Amino acid sequence: MPPTVEPQLLVIAGGGLVAGLGLLVRGLGGYRQANMISDTAASRIASIAVGEILVSGVVEAAEVTLVSPLQGVDCVFYRSRIDQADGESMGTAFREERAVGFRIRDASGSLRVFPRGARFEVPLDFDDKTGALGDEPPGLRMRAGSTYAAALDRDAQIAALLTVHAPAGALSSGGDTDGGWQGFAADRLMAGPLSGSRSRHYREARVEIGDVVTIVGQALPFDQLSDPSGADGLESTDPLTDDPEIAADIAAARNAGTLVTDVDDAWGNAAIPGFGIGQPVRPPELDDAATDPPLATAQDATRFERTFEIAPDALVLAASDGVPLVIASGPPAAVAGRAQRLFLVGLLGAVLAIGSAMAMALIVGGS
Repeated sequence: MPPTVEPQLLVIAGGGLVAGLGLLVRGLGGYRQANMISDTAASRIASIAVGEILVSGVVEAAEVTLVSPLQGVDCVFYRSRIDQADGESMGTAFREERAVGFRIRDASGSLRVFPRGARFEVPLDFDDKTGALGDEPPGLRMRAGSTYAAALDRDAQIAALLTVHAPAGALSSGGDTDGGWQGFAADRLMAGPLSGSRSRHYREARVEIGDVVTIVGQALPFDQLSDPSGADGLESTDPLTDDPEIAADIAAARNAGTLVTDVDDAWGNAAIPGFGIGQPVRPPELDDAATDPPLATAQDATRFERTFEIAPDALVLAASDGVPLVIASGPPAAVAGRAQRLFLVGLLGAVLAIGSAMAMALIVGGS
């Protein structure tokens, strides 16, 4: 046997062992998720009680929505990634995952969901690569503008879902733009590490308005959330309070009794519903030289209150120390089926890992 063959076989066997163990770990995760869904009876939203629950329904926007980076789609969650290959080098040029709070509705009612710390089990909505000549895939419509968008009311959401829109912002085959590459793309991608790259792989998973999802989590009163504003995003930690100096300043202010705890006092005019869009529900406190904005109508004030105000005793869905929050695409049967298939793949991974380990033992023993 040539002296170079044995190390190559060891590398191949080692790669098989690592891949097999990775598949096994994912399979065990699928097994746990399938058990969690099958062991938890689905609840009607109108009849839920405090504790661990499983609900399934249609996603509705709450206060704001997100705009996905790669296809510019309004959603409440996205996981986007761009891998690039340039010659012999390969790497991840862009990766981002975000979520905002939303509502889930079934035939009996709706429930507010706070996604902090959630695990999203969502298949890819977009998975494509650049062509052989570097031309971009036709489905790529890079986000132009802000990451966030104002949520539409229920009637407007229904109308939007029933309207066919032109694919604004799409790239032509020659790479020319009609606005889709402005803002996000130009600043964060095309002028950055992707510039000049001939091969890119785009992947994006989303939870969109109108999607059916199944959620397992903790139902609890809104006033029992430790950090309602922080719970409305995906991150499980607050980057401000993670800073030791800021955390020390907050602790000192709290001990001194100078920390403002009332929301209205802390936020001022920003706590007035409708103030941010120039239609406050009550007169704000402004400088004498400032122009008073028009007050919202009674109908708009009711809509603002329904959108932004949550009663302290209203039940919401969130993660807790004892109950993880899992948000999966599809009804419970479809979610459990995906998890079971993932478990079967994990069993194949276990076979691969065992075979690879035996091969490595034979190679080492033979040498």
